[in-house]
Amino acid sequence: MRFDVITIFPDMITSAFKEGVIARANASGIIAINAHNLRDWTHDRHKTVDDRPFSGGPGMVMKIEPIYEAVSRLQTTNYKLQTKVILTSARGKLFTQKKAQEYSKIDQLIIICGRYEGVDERVAKHIADESISLGNFVLSGGELAALAIIDATARLVPGVLGNQESPENALFPQYTRPEVFTTKEGKKLKVPQILLTGHHKNIDQWKAKFAKNS
Repeated sequence: MRFDVITIFPDMITSAFKEGVIARANASGIIAINAHNLRDWTHDRHKTVDDRPFSGGPGMVMKIEPIYEAVSRLQTTNYKLQTKVILTSARGKLFTQKKAQEYSKIDQLIIICGRYEGVDERVAKHIADESISLGNFVLSGGELAALAIIDATARLVPGVLGNQESPENALFPQYTRPEVFTTKEGKKLKVPQILLTGHHKNIDQWKAKFAKNS
């Protein structure tokens, strides 16, 4: 699977995946993570990617032209491969584990990272397939959202995680020894009894109730 991130800060993407399981998968070729500088698709000597909004007010809005050219250049021309283009936006759909599973089954994910006061709305309506948000809050830019989307999606791609790792492990509470941990105040913190029974069917049902809420 290929991830192409369109951003004005490509180092934020490349530096984040220099360590860990995603970095190993990227290095081995199981996935490919590419960060592209949006300014490479500008045509003025200042490499301008933003402009004043028609509505007036403070701040700048990212222009449609370089984004359009970037997406057009990066989209695969192989009709057999499935590509999706997403825009990171505080007004987008909430990113979930289900959405990560959906993305992990396609061949190419292009992520447009918003900045400044936002992105020309024509990008959301006519270039991106959908807008995605991490939650009901505003970030300085879409790069952090892109990192989360890549990480959550890539670990679901076959071969990325080792045999001892499961994509679903993080969806339910995990415990290990000791069975009872006593705090310095004398409070005893116990492992749920169901996990100590060895009854795999009941344990699987216990885990499932957490997973289905993700």
